[in-house]
Amino acid sequence: MGATREQIARVQQMGYAGWIDEQIAMPRGESRWDYLVGKKYNAPDLKNTENGHDAAFWRKMISAPDTLRQRVTLALSEIVVASIAGFSASWSNFSGVAHMDLLESQAFGNYRTLLQQVSLSAPMGEYLTYRGNVKMNPATGALPDENYAREVMQLFTIGLVQLNIDGTPKLSGGLQQETYGLDDISGLARVFTGFGYDLAGGDMNSPDYKRRPMAVSANRHESGAKEFLDSSIPAGTDALSSVTRALDIIYAHPNVAPFISRQLIQRLVTSNPSPAYVTRVANVFNNDGKGVKGNLAKVVSAILLDDEARNPNRMSDPNFGKLREPVLRFTAWARACKASSPSDAWAIGNTSDPGTRLGQSPGRSSTVFNFFRPGYVPPNSEIANARMVAPEFQITNESTVVGYVNYMQGVVSRGVGDVKADYSALLPLAEVSENLVNELNLLLAAGQLAPATLNLIKGGIDSMPKTTEAHRLNRIYAALVLVLASPEFIVQK
Repeated sequence: MGATREQIARVQQMGYAGWIDEQIAMPRGESRWDYLVGKKYNAPDLKNTENGHDAAFWRKMISAPDTLRQRVTLALSEIVVASIAGFSASWSNFSGVAHMDLLESQAFGNYRTLLQQVSLSAPMGEYLTYRGNVKMNPATGALPDENYAREVMQLFTIGLVQLNIDGTPKLSGGLQQETYGLDDISGLARVFTGFGYDLAGGDMNSPDYKRRPMAVSANRHESGAKEFLDSSIPAGTDALSSVTRALDIIYAHPNVAPFISRQLIQRLVTSNPSPAYVTRVANVFNNDGKGVKGNLAKVVSAILLDDEARNPNRMSDPNFGKLREPVLRFTAWARACKASSPSDAWAIGNTSDPGTRLGQSPGRSSTVFNFFRPGYVPPNSEIANARMVAPEFQITNESTVVGYVNYMQGVVSRGVGDVKADYSALLPLAEVSENLVNELNLLLAAGQLAPATLNLIKGGIDSMPKTTEAHRLNRIYAALVLVLASPEFIVQK
């Protein structure tokens, strides 16, 4: 999410493992939901607005002290996607924050628990259209909506093809094998019937029902047997027990550990982890050392402490690293420069516009497939020739490259809304370009700017006057924008 001098010193003091343990043990701060309520966005006349949604997301990403939890929550939100772009009912802002708060609650919890909670949540029921889903109607031939049944397998758990523990496809006769078929989707869809908003004790003029688990209408739930993935849930099983049993069946699939582990590595460390790296993390996913599967605290620790993540030799490995997604470039600036919002409004807004803003905005993926796919390959590229993937390049093009730099130029110098940086620690360094650029190299690029890049930036800064504070601030603005635009910052190693 970004680092300050103080956080760097804390890691040096505690060591990587100690810092990670401290972050995991840190209590959660105020929820996004409570922030919206505190700002009175739950007033009935605002039920059809998106007011506060973006502020609630940005506030945590920039200012929450549990930076690792926020980073993992963002990663989970790009795997188990529910976006305000797909909420079709009232209180879409509260749906968005309820989903993100749920993910945050399990960021260091258990993935199976997360699946259960997500599957019963009103926002996901709304987003993937199984809220109000009813059993088959023999008179009309209408069948249950299959949207969630498909995506919970394809995107949230097992993927499309059978995997080895190292994340590579299993082959039979040289061909990949599918994990499920249409009959499996249809059978599983019968499970997710009969669920709707829990409006007990309230009405739709308050958003509270959006964070309560969905309620069951027994007469709308499919009471017959449900068959999928070579398993069966007996006829007569109630709706909640059917969901629990169905998720147990899916979760027992050997694909879950490598499928989710590889994507978490891609989100947190590198786009092309080695099969050995995936294997090590997947083994921790399957067993945390105490026989527990899906312990995300242990999985995240294994990802971040693995030799493939920590070994300095990887700095020069062209196959290692990942493109830093735009929202994380923004938070890197905001956290390193201690940006704050004195009014607590965090009025950064929707940054989705690719030409004038970041080309990405948290909680606003246009589809359930996230802003970018884990297997995306830029066409006609050296990455494609090397048979590698580069997910974040899916939202990288001429517009987003230029739009990002132009947007950050304004943000760095003027802020956005009342969100402004504190450059007081940089001002004493601004007269000597080498001191200023070296500090930004450390804070933003982990000291990885190449000598040629450093010299280029220093040359630009040296051409600027420095006699007044206004001059020195301009040097800081220019240095920041140039570092934020540098390849060594945009590619995270």
